Order: sequence, then structure tokens, then C-alpha cells
Amino acid sequence: MKIGFDNDKYLQMQSEHILERISSFGDKLYLEFGGKLFDDFHASRVLPGFQPDSKLKMLLKMKDKAEIVIAIGADAIEQNKKRGDLGITYDLDVLRLIDAFTSVGLYVGSVVITKYAGQPAADAFRARLSALNIKSYLHYPIEGYPSNIPLIVSDNGYGKNDYIETTRPLVVITAPGPGSGKMATCLSQLYHESKRGIKAGYAKFETFPIWNLPLNHPVNVAYEAATADLNDVNMIDPFHLEAYGVTTVNYNRDVEIFPVLNAIFTQILGESPYKSPTDMGVNMAGNCIIDDEACREASRQEVIRRYFTGLCDVKKGTGTKEIVYKLELLMKQMNLTSEDRPVCGAALDRETETGHPAVAVELPNGKLISGKTTNLLGASAAALINSLKELAGIDHKMHLVTKEALEPIQTLKTGYLGSKNPRLHTDEVLIALSVSAATNAASQAALDQLPKLRGCEVHSTVILSPVDEKIFKKLGMHLTCEPKYETDKKYHA
Repeated sequence: MKIGFDNDKYLQMQSEHILERISSFGDKLYLEFGGKLFDDFHASRVLPGFQPDSKLKMLLKMKDKAEIVIAIGADAIEQNKKRGDLGITYDLDVLRLIDAFTSVGLYVGSVVITKYAGQPAADAFRARLSALNIKSYLHYPIEGYPSNIPLIVSDNGYGKNDYIETTRPLVVITAPGPGSGKMATCLSQLYHESKRGIKAGYAKFETFPIWNLPLNHPVNVAYEAATADLNDVNMIDPFHLEAYGVTTVNYNRDVEIFPVLNAIFTQILGESPYKSPTDMGVNMAGNCIIDDEACREASRQEVIRRYFTGLCDVKKGTGTKEIVYKLELLMKQMNLTSEDRPVCGAALDRETETGHPAVAVELPNGKLISGKTTNLLGASAAALINSLKELAGIDHKMHLVTKEALEPIQTLKTGYLGSKNPRLHTDEVLIALSVSAATNAASQAALDQLPKLRGCEVHSTVILSPVDEKIFKKLGMHLTCEPKYETDKKYHA
């Protein structure tokens, strides 16, 4: 678990660059925050040492001047699109983000629903926002976007969008995930501000792809894997190369939209302040990598995890084979197979040995610990207990959870709650371990090891229940599953 990223250096350098960009514009700056503002878990996985709330910490330094507008695509609402790291839909995440921002003193001005074309689910969400006294606005699809610049930069293009009313000089546009229309929201606002005689600017804070890393660097490839459903492709920034003769990395959507941004700035200011998509950004992450190989290996593992997630999504009916195909190409590009993920082989070997589903965990020291399915514990719960024993130096033969702690839970499940499966899930075994810890020093010692599991790799030979999946995520463990269910049932809760 090597640290590959200097987070303190990043906070200092990034803050300085954002403040410089703000000062270069006049009355108002629209700052697009790419990725996750509040909890960028992808960045923390591929850049070991990056703190998920780094962007938030920087924003808090400017909170008196800033307000937040959250963008969400109407298509994402209609499709019930979920955040893979949290397992909640984008619309629910908007509400979660509002609570999270306001709880630390940040002002959320409104929500903008982009790509709106009369979707019933979007209408229902907007009604919910209204009931919660949250302002919302609608932005519409534009025919020929982003190539039809004359239409886009007109009253029949951006001019048809609602004008988002803002009150502070720094407007941060963020979203639950990629493809939400953040940049289009910024550009639309620039158009409307120009109509009102307000001098406004635009800048972009996007962590990935990292512009000053090579195109095929694993960190950048991992970004392609993370956005496989969007068909994002990393590419050399042709505008930057032509303007400066310097090779930098951007992605296709920013390159495609750049002529639109140039056209808007030309109309507003007479000329564009930017010569390339790379110029728009303020990302300093590439300058804060202190162990390149640690970041490369972390990114390789992320690509493999994304591949397994894609396979499982197809099995669940929530993904497509086209996404898996792209992930397979990225795997081949990096010469990766599932054998490069040690927990996969360990879990499959244990399943072969026992004839039942198994789970394996790779501990911080690289040791592989597995758990099998028993009459008492599910494989996930068994692997979790075995890992805690190993970390605490407790003999694996010792029982940490007393019979007195287990039996009431099993009785509750089967006798009162109608469950046919008496085996304990991960949440239940942790509760039982907590009860046992009151009278058992060894149980307490095992419980104290839980923080050490953060960042550990986990693999299951079957798709886990939502309960077990959620516990592993809450513990900060990186889970993958084989794309199969434990049974041949059609319905899996």
C-alpha cells in the first residue's frame, strides 16, 4: 500500500492556480468541477495518497465568494443511473450532495436538469425539488450539438435554456457524475450573461485525464475505463500541439466542444483567452505524483476492477456488452488479465477446494486470506472475520463471536423476519462481534483492526448481496465479483 501522491503539495498548488484563474476574469467566473467534488474515490484509488475530499477543502477557502449549482442529466434520471462507488442513483445523490455541501457551510444555489426533453422521471424529480424548496432550471438538447455553432450560440440554442440566477462571483458547476452537462451549463450561462451585459469567464477543474502524463499512462487509461459507458477517449490535444508545439492529453468531449467555447468567447470578449482545451484547465495533480510506479500499479488494478464491474453489470442486466468490449480492449492494451489481481485466484482456488462460494482478501502486507461458505457464516462474513484475526494476530481456530451473540440474530432472521438463510451477512457478523467484544478481549482486538482494511482488495466468486457489497464499500475495501450468482434463481435480492 505505497503512497504515490503528495496531497498536501496538491492542496497548495491547486489552490494557488484556481485563485490565479479567478483573478484573471471580471465580474463572474463559472468554474466547472469535473469528477467528484465531495468524495472523489476514483482519484483516491488511482493516486494513492489523494484524499477524496481534497477539492472540497480547496473550495472551503473561498466559500464566502462561491455558490454551487448541481447539474444532472434528464437521461440519467430517466435511466436510474447509479454512482458505482456509492450504489445510489444520480437523483438521490443530488440530494445527498446538497446536504453534504450545506452541512459544511457551502451555499447551494440551485439544480439544473440538462438534456431535458419531457422525460416523466425528470418532471417528477423537479417536483420533488420544488417540494424541498430547491430552485431548479431546465436546459434542453440542441440539434447538431456540438458542431452546429451558429445554432448553439443563438437565441434558438443556448438562448432557449433557462437562465440560472446566481448571486456570487464564483459559481461552481458540479454533478453526481460524468456526462451530466456541466460544461454545457457553463457555456449557456456565459451566453446569457453576455445578453445581460455581465462580463463572465469560464475555467475547468478536471482531475482526469491528467494533461501532463503520457497518453497511455495507466492513470489516464484508468480514466477511460471509468467512463467506458460514455465512450470517452483520451487523445492528444491537437489545439495545444498546434498553438505551442507541446504534447498534452485531453479527452474527446473537451476537444469537440472547444470550437464552441472559442465562438462564445469571441462573441463576448472579441477574442478567446484560451488557445486549447488544456489551457482551460487548472489541474496540478500530475505535478504531485511522488511515486510513479505506485500510481501505475494502483491504476492497473482499477482497470481490472472496472472490467469485473462491467461483466457483473451485464449479468445483472444493468450494463451492455459494448462497455465490456471496450474494457476488454483496455485490458489488452495494458497486457492485463484477472491473474494480475491476486485475490481472484485465491478466491477461485478456495471455491474449487470447498465446492461452495468463497471470498478472498488481500491484506496491507500482501497476505491473502480467504473465507468459505458455512452453515453459520456466508463467505464474505467468514473472510472478514478471518482477516481481522490475521491482523490482530489471533489464532484462526479461536471463536471470536460467542454462541450467545449468534443465536438471537439467527432466530430473529429465520423466526421473525422470514429469512430462509440462517447464515450471517457481514453487517450481522460485525454486530455480533461488537456484542462479544463487551466480554471478550480477543473480539475487541479484532474489532480494533477494522480501519486497517481500508484500501484492501476483495474478490468474491459470486455476485454478492447488496448488504455485503455495501459493508465492503463502507469499510473502504475494493470489491470485485465473478459474473455469476450463487443460485440459478431468476430473482436475486
